[in-house]
Amino acid sequence: MKKLYRSKDVMIGGVCAGIAQYLGIDKTVVRVGYAMLTLVTGGVLGILAYIVCMFIMPVDDDIIDG
Repeated sequence: MKKLYRSKDVMIGGVCAGIAQYLGIDKTVVRVGYAMLTLVTGGVLGILAYIVCMFIMPVDDDIIDG
């Protein structure tokens, strides 16, 4: 089962890279899409969504194998 985690490959908080890993696509595509969504919505919705995701999504380091 795939799980959504923030990535250790971060620019700000690892949210976009984590979403890209989950979807199996390039992180640049997700980052550009996020930037476009943020600009189209006037910035508030995109920034708020990113901050919420930073607090909700666990970090990749929290995974315990076994």
